[in-house]
Amino acid sequence: MDSAGETLKPVEAEIEDLVFEFDMLGDWEQRYRHLIDMGKALPQMPAAEKTEASRVKGCVSQVWLVTEAEPGDPARIRFRADSDAHIVRGLAALLLRLYSGRTPDEIAAADARAALARIGLSEHLSPQRSNGLNAMIARIRAEAENWAPA
Repeated sequence: MDSAGETLKPVEAEIEDLVFEFDMLGDWEQRYRHLIDMGKALPQMPAAEKTEASRVKGCVSQVWLVTEAEPGDPARIRFRADSDAHIVRGLAALLLRLYSGRTPDEIAAADARAALARIGLSEHLSPQRSNGLNAMIARIRAEAENWAPA
């Protein structure tokens, strides 16, 4: 269970759900709209958390990522993200759905790039958005490594 008392699905099940969601949509205009809607559903990040330290380097758009560890053995890592660009905010929401609330080992084992390839998203992103997406994934994985047991 996560801190909200919700049971998290295994990453593989979450990936299957995402693939199903995107497969149900018709063309890429609808898929982009769904991605934007996912971003709109993210809670707003307080301005005080939008600092240089929380900014994800390597993104053309402004992207901020805040990490918190929930005590436990092992700890669960919770992420919050925000962006000034609608599609990038949606990409952040998608990544949080895969990674947030998981243990460092679960985060290390989850392959977001493979999930995005199955959705077909990776081939429909501009090179700048792909670079930003890769920067977000790298940052999430690096943050999780900081909390991994020695």
